[in-house]
Amino acid sequence: MNENIRSLFPAAVKYTYLNSAAVSPIPMTAVEAVVSQLNDVSNHGSGHYTEWIATKNRARALVASMLNVRDDQIAFTRNTSDGFAAVAAGVDWAEGDNIVSFAGEFPANYYPWRRIRDRYGVELRLCAEREGRIDMDEFTSLIDANTRLVAISAVQFASGFAADLDRIGEAARAVDALFAVDIIQGFGARGYDLNGLKVDIASGASHKWLCAPEGCGILFLSDKARERVDPTLTGWISVETPWDFEDREQPWKPNALAYESGTGPSSLFYGLEQSLKLLNEAGLDRIDPYLKGLTDQLCEMLAGKDYDIISSRAPEEKSAIVCVKHRGGLHCSEIAARLQEANIVVSPRNDRLRISPHFYNTPGDIERLVAELP
Repeated sequence: MNENIRSLFPAAVKYTYLNSAAVSPIPMTAVEAVVSQLNDVSNHGSGHYTEWIATKNRARALVASMLNVRDDQIAFTRNTSDGFAAVAAGVDWAEGDNIVSFAGEFPANYYPWRRIRDRYGVELRLCAEREGRIDMDEFTSLIDANTRLVAISAVQFASGFAADLDRIGEAARAVDALFAVDIIQGFGARGYDLNGLKVDIASGASHKWLCAPEGCGILFLSDKARERVDPTLTGWISVETPWDFEDREQPWKPNALAYESGTGPSSLFYGLEQSLKLLNEAGLDRIDPYLKGLTDQLCEMLAGKDYDIISSRAPEEKSAIVCVKHRGGLHCSEIAARLQEANIVVSPRNDRLRISPHFYNTPGDIERLVAELP
């Protein structure tokens, strides 16, 4: 969005880096913050422990504000998979229940529900992909009075399709089902009003659009979800007064913090805080249209190339991810390898080439990519 932002990302200068849907580069401010905490431990041991916790809680508050939820509704995990696995194990499943989801979900938002299917005999209903889209009529038609949970990604990893979360949330609430959303492919490219969208559970992580170190998973639980989902990955800080080592029968924390089991990666939270600050300073309300503009430019320029655009470009369905296929049969892995030789970084996903710019990219990056496409 400007040269000051771009200068904080060495990878964006060294490469034409269009791969934020996989791993975003980390800004130097975040790297310096991580190193500062490690130096603190090296020089002072546990002397500044309270500041490590304060940093973690400031990062929590930033995440909560970007999702329009309370701080105590956000728990830090290791990754997206941990969040959904913890939730899946904590629901009291019963015979006759069903889970509604999408057949093309990223495995982090599939395997936990598959395990529930296999372990408890719960029906797993999967909506098919239709030409790079999910038909919302078809998807919501799978939800009925026996649906206990609806799970979908806000943005699909292999198509860039942005789901109508508001409509799905309404359909889930109508049958009193929990609504779980994988936010990793959207959060940071834009913000989300999780309460307004009637989301009960959201899981994501730090290393994609949040431009932060790997290892900081994010789990949101609404008050309804906290009542219905038992804490499963529990530990010494899951209880109300963890420093009271004598009381072994004290209750779990009454909010999402019960899902934090023990000591976290303090240095990574230092980096996460700085990355979140940068995104907030740039403004998620500015980043979202900027990225849609870059991807619109990409799709317009591809009109003269031998590629089909798989991603929906309908206004309410497009995202910062564009997936394409070569009409002449070149496989996406071969194309990605050729581009890598030219210092252009994208991802092959299934049989598609995935392109995902972020706020450190420029129109010139898009022009260079299109010029180098075989």
